[in-house]
Amino acid sequence: MAMNIESIERGLTRQNNHNKECAGSSDIISPSVVKLVLLLVSCTCGFVGMIGGPLLLRLYFLHGGSGKWLSSWAQMTGFPILFIPLVILYSRRDRSTEFFASKKLSLHAALTGLVQGIGNFMFCFGLSFLPASTVSLLVTTQLIFTSFISLIWVKQKFTPYSLNAIVLIIMGSILIALSRSSDRPPGVTNSQYVFGFSTSIASAAIFGFVIVSTQVAYARAKQAMTYSIVLQFQVCVAFFATLTCALGSLINQDFTAMHKEAREFGLGAKMYYLVLVSNMVVWQMMFIGRAGIIFCTSSLFAGVMSAIFSTLSQIAAVIAFHENFTGEKGMALALTLWGFTSYFYGSYKKTKKPKPVTL
Repeated sequence: MAMNIESIERGLTRQNNHNKECAGSSDIISPSVVKLVLLLVSCTCGFVGMIGGPLLLRLYFLHGGSGKWLSSWAQMTGFPILFIPLVILYSRRDRSTEFFASKKLSLHAALTGLVQGIGNFMFCFGLSFLPASTVSLLVTTQLIFTSFISLIWVKQKFTPYSLNAIVLIIMGSILIALSRSSDRPPGVTNSQYVFGFSTSIASAAIFGFVIVSTQVAYARAKQAMTYSIVLQFQVCVAFFATLTCALGSLINQDFTAMHKEAREFGLGAKMYYLVLVSNMVVWQMMFIGRAGIIFCTSSLFAGVMSAIFSTLSQIAAVIAFHENFTGEKGMALALTLWGFTSYFYGSYKKTKKPKPVTL
């Protein structure tokens, strides 16, 4: 039976409204207060992850780091931190509800993780040659791929708002491509810039696929999607993404080159390992933040927050690395924000359609 994104989000919202895990076992604190606190914590984690992650990766490449597979491995290998909230939730679980994810859901998460690992590698490849602000703008094209994949997979129909958003974001990407002469970092050849540009777009396509795949997995799960199961899904995704990136690092001998890279790192060996460890933490904060936002609200609100954080990430990159913020890049940013606003306003209007009155 054909599904659509709206039905998926309504299903998740109904599950969230009846979820007892978010309320905990306390009779003193209101469930709505607990949920609000969880949402605020999730937004904070998402903010730190989406701002700090790209900056740390760009810092790694700017000062001598060259391991694309190693840096993508660092994005996912911090997933054991997710066991902390899982242990807390397990100790406070409602024994009348199912706590553990099903085998079918875990298998879907494993396959998603393999794809996520490849997407992370392409994202790191783009960051190794392009300014962080440029990559952040290019990754916003995931909205385009999400829309087309949703059309094919879950039969989501285009609206004038979504088509307007797609056209605007494509125009923004074209503007960036046309301004590559003024946007190219020192030491990066024209062919390297073009290849980094292409891999950044490819990573956006993969991230769009992962988003739709995750929504489909939630909708087809034959169990209530509680917050603990969402976290378990993310742990499984991160584990298999880590395996993918670790295998790539072994083949490319990135692990072997770590000590040499650390000695030659422009900020010192201690800072080299600190950057890698920090990457492990902040990316997991982003993933757990995204999972929490979707759980407490909807994937639509999570998309709005991602758009906001992406904009702040571009500004942070310009400030931190003194990147050249050209007029074309400013126009691309404006077009991207316009596109996101159009897309989410259209989605908001669809969810707020008045229900027919039964007499």
